[in-house]
Amino acid sequence: MAGHSKWANIKHRKAAQDAKRGKIFSKLIRELSVAARQGGGEPDDNPRLRAAIDKALANNMTKDTIQRAVDRGAGNTDGDDMEEVVYEGYGPEGVAVLVEAMTDNRNRTVSAVRHAFNKHGGNLGTSGSVAFMFHKQGRLTLPQGVSEEAAMEATLAAEPEDIEALDDGRLEVVTTPQAFGAVKDALVAAGIEPDASDVGLYPDNYASIDDAELGRRIIKLVDMLEDLDDVQNVYTNADFSDAIMEALEE
Repeated sequence: MAGHSKWANIKHRKAAQDAKRGKIFSKLIRELSVAARQGGGEPDDNPRLRAAIDKALANNMTKDTIQRAVDRGAGNTDGDDMEEVVYEGYGPEGVAVLVEAMTDNRNRTVSAVRHAFNKHGGNLGTSGSVAFMFHKQGRLTLPQGVSEEAAMEATLAAEPEDIEALDDGRLEVVTTPQAFGAVKDALVAAGIEPDASDVGLYPDNYASIDDAELGRRIIKLVDMLEDLDDVQNVYTNADFSDAIMEALEE
């Protein structure tokens, strides 16, 4: 789990930077609308929508803005021409990269994604080339000092998949996407407010990265992909060493 912890730190920092620039809002609104359109506008009955709402709130989106996006999606009045696509590829030195996008023009999107891979020493793969390395999970990072016993007691009835220790000593509760909302509610009810929570794709195994220049090249590829208007999420199996993390923070 070391890889997830370090990559998550980078993702959280980047998300904070994006939020300050307002970049992330359009992607969140798109996800809210599509989730509501596909699974209905009630978050209690739609795990994907619940996760999208939690993410939007964590990024300081107002409840009114969230509700408007949900209403548009549930009413099928906006975004009906959008389709979800997943691109698979390899970054520098063969690290796996998975790109989730929403688009109304596949040709435009695949061209932009391929350009990003080519520019940063990677290549776009075929369907199925790396997707098998990832699986969808909910993950909730608990505050420092919360014991495993307390986490288990709070979440047992909600049936989490696992509770794992991160490098910094904090615990992380792992759930299925369907159980994410129930587990988060159980934690909050027990007085445990997660430091971070998300539903995403996580690799079964990580590729160790211990070269600073390689780490920067991977980050540049991810940055360029995430900057594309049609791209919603980017995942990789890169596992940065402590030394590389320090170098990347400089």
